Amino acid sequence: MIQASMPSLVLATLLTASLGAQAEEAIDAQALVDQNCTGCHGSEVYTRDERRVESLDALHGQVRMCEQNLELTWFDDQVDAVTTLLNREYYNFEP
Repeated sequence: MIQASMPSLVLATLLTASLGAQAEEAIDAQALVDQNCTGCHGSEVYTRDERRVESLDALHGQVRMCEQNLELTWFDDQVDAVTTLLNREYYNFEP
């Protein structure tokens, strides 16, 4: 069995986190929302008093359901980015 040294593991972890952050930044979640979500509804869906979405998991599920119903074929990181944007802008659920 090959054992990695602690510095190698730390470097690999930092590199993975860095690449993940770069990929997340490369996704323009606002453009995805503008191009795909606001065609069906405006921001009132996110701000109404009796919203259906009551948790971060439910928000993620709603974004995924809309993506599938519209046959957008987004990658998981795009769904995650839109969920993160909507949560930051409207919902403020704890991660």
